[in-house]
Amino acid sequence: MDTITTIILRYCCYVAVAVGLSGCIQSYLPEVLLNPDSYLVVDGSINPRGITSIRLMRTRNLRDDTTIPVESKAVLYIEQEGGGRFPLTETAVAGTYTSAPLQLAPGARVRLSLKTQAQRDYVSDYIEVKITPEIDAVHWRIGPDGVQLYANTHDDTGTSRYYRWEYQETWKFTSAFHSHYKWTPTGIVYRTEDIFNCWDDENSTNVKLSNTTKLTKDVVADYPLQLLPSNSVKLRFRYSILVKQYALTAAEYAYWEALGKNTENIGSLYDALPTQLTGNVHALADAAEPVLGFVGAQSVTQQRLYIDRTELPADWHFDTGYNCELDVYPSPFAIRPNAFVFFSDGTFIPVDELSPGVAYKYGTVECIDCRIRGTNVKPAFWQD
Repeated sequence: MDTITTIILRYCCYVAVAVGLSGCIQSYLPEVLLNPDSYLVVDGSINPRGITSIRLMRTRNLRDDTTIPVESKAVLYIEQEGGGRFPLTETAVAGTYTSAPLQLAPGARVRLSLKTQAQRDYVSDYIEVKITPEIDAVHWRIGPDGVQLYANTHDDTGTSRYYRWEYQETWKFTSAFHSHYKWTPTGIVYRTEDIFNCWDDENSTNVKLSNTTKLTKDVVADYPLQLLPSNSVKLRFRYSILVKQYALTAAEYAYWEALGKNTENIGSLYDALPTQLTGNVHALADAAEPVLGFVGAQSVTQQRLYIDRTELPADWHFDTGYNCELDVYPSPFAIRPNAFVFFSDGTFIPVDELSPGVAYKYGTVECIDCRIRGTNVKPAFWQD
């Protein structure tokens, strides 16, 4: 699930928490959480210098624990004020729509137009195309609490001013033990596939914003993106972060700022209560119908950074995420089936062979197979 979707869905969940936190002071649940109807969620922005990707979903009632429904078989267009219409087509991922690569001029005004399978029409407000400046640097420093990552950028034209960032983290990790054997229908054989080394990833889940409206120059210096504790499993071997930067309009910035406050500041009686977010997408047949999402129009710039264990203090000790021990089959304390049957259901995995076909060291699949937590396929971008 991508960053924007995660944040919007967190908004829908966190506002429910406000009931418990506000107690007798004030309870609030937005209409979209209590209404039995399913409202449209529009996730994505128009990319004037590349491929636009839009995801359509539906809200569900707070008391409904089914999977978040997607809006499939819709018809979408990007429309340019004064002419120009560019279609989006649904991908193999239901509810996700993409365009051909676009080349739109800075300052042009565009919007998203869509018709759902139920023949309901929606449009976003026309919005000015923004060309996002390059990220000057993504860098890090060691501090008392771990590794702090920062972003720097600037715009010599002074026309950006409002910025948002999101990121995807990827890190290498291992399982607790290295298995040299595996069960097969014909017997226990030597393992050739690597299930010890894996990679995991995680998208940012908080709104990251900054503006330079009170500064003479349009410069962002050392914006704090992410703090990694000194014992983080992400730093144990090798870590990478891909940072994406977006230049926003003032209206889009205000939307994201409100979304951030609604999803991140609910923690005590004295925090602000969440509000019904107002985006820029509207139902043509019913102006009062709630629609979640804000469709902006900006190019995206990005930069990737790596941090290797060898660059960090030698006395740092990292969490592994495991609390595992190996056992020996057969156990002298219990009667068990033969080794072939014992390992056949995949709950336990042989690690080392003590006696061929008879005795093995073993562990649970959660401790032995790193694919439970990630993938053993090295990402295409990964640099060792």
